[in-house]
Amino acid sequence: MVFTGIYEQNNEKVFVIRDTIEVRVPIKFYSQLKKKYTDEEIVSIHEPKVLRHHYTGREMIYITKESGIPLIGHTAFGLIDRGTNLIQVRPVSGCNLNCIFCSVDEGVTQTRKTDYIVDTDHLVEEFAKIAALKGNDVEAHIDGQGEPFLYPYMVELLEKLRKVPQVKTISAQSNGMMLDEEKIRSMDGLIDRINLSISSMDERRGYALAGTKKYSVEHVKNVARMLSESSIDVLLAPVWVPGYNDEDIPRIIEFGLEIGAGKKFPAFGIQNYVRYQFGKKVKGKAMRFPDFFDRLAEYEKAYGIKLKLSPSDFGIHKSPSLPKVFKKGEKLKLDLIAPGRVHGEMLAVERGRVIGVLTDKPVGTRVNAEITRITDNVYVAVTGSS
Repeated sequence: MVFTGIYEQNNEKVFVIRDTIEVRVPIKFYSQLKKKYTDEEIVSIHEPKVLRHHYTGREMIYITKESGIPLIGHTAFGLIDRGTNLIQVRPVSGCNLNCIFCSVDEGVTQTRKTDYIVDTDHLVEEFAKIAALKGNDVEAHIDGQGEPFLYPYMVELLEKLRKVPQVKTISAQSNGMMLDEEKIRSMDGLIDRINLSISSMDERRGYALAGTKKYSVEHVKNVARMLSESSIDVLLAPVWVPGYNDEDIPRIIEFGLEIGAGKKFPAFGIQNYVRYQFGKKVKGKAMRFPDFFDRLAEYEKAYGIKLKLSPSDFGIHKSPSLPKVFKKGEKLKLDLIAPGRVHGEMLAVERGRVIGVLTDKPVGTRVNAEITRITDNVYVAVTGSS
């Protein structure tokens, strides 16, 4: 157990484990056991453990095989199979930034209430079952609702994913702030590509877009350079927010060309800002997609590169997927077993899947519910009569 911080707060002893997880132990309990046990032993035997995300401060649920919470069915954690040879791997939720354009309202938020972290062995074991359906060119794409590199066991996860026979490519998303020379060196040879979110070349505009002065454009640029000098490919993935970073887009392209981004994969993945229902809303008009693609075409011509991408540019194609276990409109009786990701949501388990149930009822309640979403084996239900 690696403690990267120990402090006292609100009559609790707070242990920070590998920068991400907080275990909170009442001072009275801690004082009683300290005479006999080490800090590691106290944290290990403390029940019930009160886990919190070190960056968001939210309650954190540790999902293990023994927890009984499946890894298929929710978008906040686990695995997502969208019917291609790419499997999304989501080991942790929560973010160290507060981007003003965030599609899932991460950082300072009024909607998110719970974070999740998944045991590495459990995650890889379930991943391997899906990969076995796909053929021999599977891409494991590590992403999530937040910053994946907050996961404290990333190198272990990469090592174990690499041993899955069907895996050809391992990639990940990152805002770059958790990466440094040591971490990049530890992943060299394990991961094939990192999609690096960098939306400005200007320091002040960078932390304005990131929603925090803890963000550093220069740090992320240095990370991009270090990645380009390693065996790990780097794809620069800015979010184009009209009226905010228009002048940055050509500068990001020029920077990527300068450092040699895209050794094997495309060098750029420019994204158009979209107002999502539960995402953060930026003032001003969003760019229409026809206009966005016209602008990309102009930059393609100016720089002699490809910017309008499709899944085939990454070797992504249709592939067998897990069968759906529910039908839309199906009515069930469900037991609520854990808090959901957002306010007004709880988790239930049925037929080997986790279901996000839209309800205000507490854990332990049995509810009548109707399945309203089954797309990509992600399940949502609403409560009502059956």
